[in-house]
Amino acid sequence: MAIDTSPIAIAAITSVGTAGMPRHHLAIFAALLIFLIAAPFLLYPVFVMKVLCFALFACAFNLLLGFGGLLSFGHAAYFGMASYVSAHAAKVWGLTPELAIVAGTLVAAVLGLAIGSLAIRRHGIYFAMVTLAFAQMVYFFSLQAAFTGGEDGIQAVPRGYLFGLIDLRSSEVLYFFVLAIFFAGILLIYRIIHSPFGQVLKAIRENEPRAISLGYRVNRYKLAVFVLSAALAGVAGATKAIVFQLASLTDVYWTMSGEVVLMTLLGGMGTVFGPIVGAAVIVTMQNYLATFGDWVTIGQGIIFVVAVLLFREGVVGVLAKWIRKPL
Repeated sequence: MAIDTSPIAIAAITSVGTAGMPRHHLAIFAALLIFLIAAPFLLYPVFVMKVLCFALFACAFNLLLGFGGLLSFGHAAYFGMASYVSAHAAKVWGLTPELAIVAGTLVAAVLGLAIGSLAIRRHGIYFAMVTLAFAQMVYFFSLQAAFTGGEDGIQAVPRGYLFGLIDLRSSEVLYFFVLAIFFAGILLIYRIIHSPFGQVLKAIRENEPRAISLGYRVNRYKLAVFVLSAALAGVAGATKAIVFQLASLTDVYWTMSGEVVLMTLLGGMGTVFGPIVGAAVIVTMQNYLATFGDWVTIGQGIIFVVAVLLFREGVVGVLAKWIRKPL
């Protein structure tokens, strides 16, 4: 069996702490947590919550693309449908926010299971096109279904009381609930990546025929990571609906799928922290350059072209090469 002797691999082995997580990863997680705890006192809380929701969305997509090797052009279907279900559950059914988010996540997971069962039968661009086709079907369903509100969406979604006790109408209180969801999601993804299941995913990504020859049921692993990615994207979408008290067609439109691809590639596909950086950059551009209208989209295109030409591994991927440690 070949042994990876690259500088990054050696650094990963020699920098592992006693708990099994590399020390530099522990330091990054700690620094990120400290920054995010202080963030609502330094920045607009709703803006930071938007960044956290999209960062989780990008990390969920990166689990599928960066570690599973599966390019989906339809991840907005899970993000958007979870958003609709969460908003409907909170406003019409009167569920508490945590139950509304769970409902949205479950629907996203079931939708991912249904679409993934068919999509994994194809490879490469055909897989991507199948996911896009199903996502467009979900979009038109969302446009016509009565419970989604059509073009108006679901508005004035109540933030409610967490566990029926904690009032989330305050953005500052809601922020720490969103932060807990984000960190739980990121740590779950980290655990998946570094588990035996994650190692098999990487093997399938690198050499699928060899993985099959070793006896792994490749399609089962692909379907499992597809459903996990869809469910985590659903968590992000459902949480966003509670934060903004709105679920709209924007959440399920194909451009949302394109944005999450851009976030992942810009930050660094196949890295742990890359999608977080990519999401922060894109959301910041959209928020602070909104007065420029469509020029923001042009700016995103320019950044994408520059990133592809100069930073093929993404911002964090290039940084990982410079410091010779996996990020």
